[in-house]
Amino acid sequence: MLTRATIDRVVSAALEEDAPWGDITSEYLIIETAMARADLVARENGVFSGGEVFAAAFRLTDPRTEVESIVEDGEWFEAGAVLAVVTGPARSVLTAERIGLNFTQRMSGIATLTARYVAEVAHTGARIADTRKTTPGLRAFERHAVVNGGGHNHRYSLSDAVMAKDNHLAVLTRTGVSITAALQGAIARLPHTTHVEVEVDRLDQIEAMLAAGIGTIMLDNFSLEDLRTGVAQIGGRATVEASGGVSLETVRAIAETGVDVISVGALTHSARALDLGLDIRIS
Repeated sequence: MLTRATIDRVVSAALEEDAPWGDITSEYLIIETAMARADLVARENGVFSGGEVFAAAFRLTDPRTEVESIVEDGEWFEAGAVLAVVTGPARSVLTAERIGLNFTQRMSGIATLTARYVAEVAHTGARIADTRKTTPGLRAFERHAVVNGGGHNHRYSLSDAVMAKDNHLAVLTRTGVSITAALQGAIARLPHTTHVEVEVDRLDQIEAMLAAGIGTIMLDNFSLEDLRTGVAQIGGRATVEASGGVSLETVRAIAETGVDVISVGALTHSARALDLGLDIRIS
């Protein structure tokens, strides 16, 4: 998902937003011939993410600027570590600094939070997955960060898979259509490669989903007892996903019920930006 074209498009928009008519502070205070070296330094422990995005901020500002990666995406680091080194015209380095930091701080925060969730369920067979609760325009960046933290991506967009949630089922029920029949009809028309998932919020909905041949059944906001019952009822006939009420405090117990996937919106909508800084030396 994180292609160079996507990186350049998003980073260019961010640079345009931050310096629409240039960086007048750097242009008026820093002589044109000044060069700079800047170290991307960790102020706290974490998992790195966004190296290519960070570099793009400087490359797109001034192609004469070079970024050397010291730590790769997905690697743990400790406070004080130098993660990358930037060298180039001082004006350009100063102009790109904030945008480069904004992206890699955000992405590293997501990767670090994801790694904590993954560690909580490492003794089980459950995988941690993200959701579509991403920052508009930044989904590719944030999903990449989840993978860097050891997590997995859910469907990328509404175009990638069929996922019938409670509101879809509510509409079907009001129209008087059998949910099982509607799902079977959709599956019959879909390409054989398209995955189908349905969200349920009660145990008595599961059998209708199994009868329709659903690939993944999401148990939404189930108690731990009901999760265990649901896993036993499904009995391997579909992938079981748990969602709702998931936090670092609850994820271990949820994983221990035997579910296959735990989707966590907090990975992207509640991750704190990691504290990284750019220490610049002007020459």
